[in-house]
Amino acid sequence: MKELIHSLKGDKVIWAFVALLALFSFMPVFSASSNLAYMRHGSGNALTYLLKHGAQVFVGFFILYKIHKVPYHYFRTISRLLLPVVWVLLIYTLFKGTVIQGANASRWIQIPFIGITFQTSTLASIVLYVFVARYLSKTRETPITFQSSLWDLWTPVFITVMLILPANLSTAALIFSMVLMLAFIGKYPLKYIGIIVGAGIIGLTFFILVAKQFPEAFPNRVDTWINRIDNFTTDKPDEDDYQIEKAKIAIASGGVYGLGPGKSVQKNFLPQSSSDFIYAIIVEEYGLFGGILVLSMYLLLLFRFVVAAHKANSMFGKLVVIGLGFPIIFQAMTNMAVAVELLPVTGQTLPLISSGGSSIWMTCIALGIILSVTKKEEEIAEELADKQKREDALQRMIDKQLQEEEEAEKAAVQAELESYSIKEETNPLEPILKKN
Repeated sequence: MKELIHSLKGDKVIWAFVALLALFSFMPVFSASSNLAYMRHGSGNALTYLLKHGAQVFVGFFILYKIHKVPYHYFRTISRLLLPVVWVLLIYTLFKGTVIQGANASRWIQIPFIGITFQTSTLASIVLYVFVARYLSKTRETPITFQSSLWDLWTPVFITVMLILPANLSTAALIFSMVLMLAFIGKYPLKYIGIIVGAGIIGLTFFILVAKQFPEAFPNRVDTWINRIDNFTTDKPDEDDYQIEKAKIAIASGGVYGLGPGKSVQKNFLPQSSSDFIYAIIVEEYGLFGGILVLSMYLLLLFRFVVAAHKANSMFGKLVVIGLGFPIIFQAMTNMAVAVELLPVTGQTLPLISSGGSSIWMTCIALGIILSVTKKEEEIAEELADKQKREDALQRMIDKQLQEEEEAEKAAVQAELESYSIKEETNPLEPILKKN
């Protein structure tokens, strides 16, 4: 165990927070999965779901461990190579994702021969963030023109966002917002950011008008998220109200201290109790203290991301940490805000806590790249420490040699003085005294 811990490189505080969140996830997932076990198997035994979640977390940490070993500058090239692949996957998802069962299936595809469903937009977001960080770090040395950045930066961004938008507005909005934040931090000209924001608003408005005019031309998810926004802003009753009401009942039932682990009542009524609305179950079982503790964990993780970005030795490393770390925290805040009806239902999971293999794995990939950046900082610090130790050892050897030479020189001078000393064994006036 000690050898495994010593083999973990990078920011140990980030490792600790990630491990704590993952370990904590077993309790609410085990509790919230009991209603799924009852509906599907009639037994209410959620052990199968617990083991499945454990396997997903284990695979996620294996991915995290392997990714963090890769030097982070490799991802500069990888992002360019994967971006066209991601576009192909997103297009495939738009046309083939709807064949999977469930109303939300248009966001997912099924991996052949394995049977695992996979949300392509999460992989697309990671690749795009690294791609944007690469571009912004490269242009730090040369002046940015809007014409060149429009083709090299914003065209890939708009292609990716537009391929995600029909099936998943919340993810598309999150990706676009995070890219704008990266551009601002990367010192992209503010006037150009304003133009891009205006173009994004116009493009979204045009897309909504076209989707409403020709609803059969787009997947059914467009109607879903348009109706959610309309109902949220106008307080019209709809099917999402059922989930929100149950989530608020769960939060109110928890009180300050909670009902206790595994004693949630609303988990039997919330359809997405182990994923989208798991925060409501956490507050119901662990109370206000549990809810604040989970929120504090994410805020402390955010603070650690800021520290890691500040310590990064390159602009690319800084932007990668911000571009991959901040969306994790923002997604967590979005999930919590939905549970208390501050935002309309978005379908965003609670990172590292909600059940779901692909969401856990994509989060672990992002964290692995972040830890790879902090590992480089750690390696540089170790190299500087080793260099300082070598310089100190060399200086001690030089001082010792000089001291020995100085002592040898003093000994030689002393010997020479002793050889020239006059020992008066007889009186020099003795011959004269004898004559007298």
